[in-house]
Amino acid sequence: MLPLEDIRNLPLPDLAMKLLATLRREQVNFNNLVQGFRNQGGYGAPQPPDLDALLERLSDAWAWLEAHALIGPSSSNPGGKSWQRLTALGEEAAQDPAAAAKVWAGERLAGELHPALSSAKTNFALGDYETASFAAMKAVEVEVRRVAEQANELLGVALMRKAFSPKGGVLVDADAEGGEQQAMADLFAGAIGAYKNPASHRTVRFEDPMEAAEVIQLADLLLRIVGRAERRRNSQAVS
Repeated sequence: MLPLEDIRNLPLPDLAMKLLATLRREQVNFNNLVQGFRNQGGYGAPQPPDLDALLERLSDAWAWLEAHALIGPSSSNPGGKSWQRLTALGEEAAQDPAAAAKVWAGERLAGELHPALSSAKTNFALGDYETASFAAMKAVEVEVRRVAEQANELLGVALMRKAFSPKGGVLVDADAEGGEQQAMADLFAGAIGAYKNPASHRTVRFEDPMEAAEVIQLADLLLRIVGRAERRRNSQAVS
């Protein structure tokens, strides 16, 4: 049973993960959890003065586990709505505290991302963070080359510098101030140089799912910027 001070004081995600570690694999039931908590001191034992608040915190933690797909409906007792089980991700997180980082990182990628990042998302879900990060920045490179209409031989940082060059780059925002134009070129070149080029030349160990998720998020931002540049080019061609 969880210590009372943990229930009172831990941030909700931390409390939920501690609760997860106390649950049985196949059959978990919130009503049983509450009853066990009420009777943990034995029949007639005095209850903590803030019992209702403690039970509400446990309820919040239970809801957090459900919302993050760490517990789900029981397959062996589907008719009993109150019975649940640890999901595959829940079992992994319960057995390995480090696996909980996948939960936090997955939240970063829960929203809609650019369609070009589908491969990166798939590899991230499989736990291949190196390939996911490389695929995300590769998608940026491919999209910049397509929109800027550059040859396949132009790669990486050189491609970014040419496409976004303040001096005639085809993707540069002509309405932006010169320093902003240079900063945008630096942003793309830096991102590709830091996260795409090294993985092209050597093995890069990405063991932190949060870092990989943030690389994918960065790629999503860059792809949106490229999309705006493409719309500018199209509108200029029409006019």
